[in-house]
Amino acid sequence: MLKDRIASTSVVTALAPAVWGSTYIVTTELLPPDRPLLASTMRALPAGLLLLAIGRTAPHGIWWLRTIVVGVLNIGAFFYFLFVAAYHLPGGVAALVGSIQPLVVLILGALLLKDRIRAHHLIACAVGSAGVGLLVLQPEAALDTVGVLAGLAGACSMAAGIVLTKRWGRPPGMGVLTFTGWQLSVGGVVLVPVTLLAEDLPTTLTRENVIGFTYLGVVGALFAYSIWFRGIERLPALVMPFLGFVSPLAATALGFFILGQALTPVQIFGALAIILAVLLVQPRKKRTSDPVPAGERVSQRAG
Repeated sequence: MLKDRIASTSVVTALAPAVWGSTYIVTTELLPPDRPLLASTMRALPAGLLLLAIGRTAPHGIWWLRTIVVGVLNIGAFFYFLFVAAYHLPGGVAALVGSIQPLVVLILGALLLKDRIRAHHLIACAVGSAGVGLLVLQPEAALDTVGVLAGLAGACSMAAGIVLTKRWGRPPGMGVLTFTGWQLSVGGVVLVPVTLLAEDLPTTLTRENVIGFTYLGVVGALFAYSIWFRGIERLPALVMPFLGFVSPLAATALGFFILGQALTPVQIFGALAIILAVLLVQPRKKRTSDPVPAGERVSQRAG
């Protein structure tokens, strides 16, 4: 059944943000300190170039422009704004600001994909943001204008990337892995000059550093983004940002089990709210008497 296939695809796709949730531990425990842009570049560019070397397929015509646009939105700009927000805001506030992403996808989906905005979509956006706030926000959290603007820009960048990737698809004759490689490479190339200007390169690398960079590149980028972009193709656009909420869930769980961080009842309630929001946006079975617009029949968008 279509609904079962969407559910199974959602579970597989959720592995990507679950992996991204481990980035905090890898960064703090294995990577050189205070070099987030270097970590982003090393996460994107080597994995992207490896996939391009394997795929050996290039875009053509208008697809060059489209590939650059989605590569910048999904990877380059998103990573940059993400770490600007991280520098200016506590992690919980940054995550809460980023939780606006489903609402942006909802609006862009209505404009560009002709998706319908329904009441349960709006409820899911509110419940998801509340869940993220309960999960990660701390009482002493403070706001910073630059950080908030960067967090909003990052959320809008990823939201636009999801919707445009859904609208355009991928170049004819190009597989998911190769298209993932192009987006990672474009994003990595965009990040290189920013990294060189903003951060000093480490003079030496330890074994732990090499392990950390390898994990981010192979698992955090090559594996995670391949199944993420596969999910964008197969799932309704609105489902994707809600699956992204799995990232703070995974980060919180790993902090509890590996770093021994406390887990409060409020955080547990927040986690349950996030799960509820994800369930609310899953496509619902349509009644046979309801007319189904042609666009929804083709793309199986969220209903």
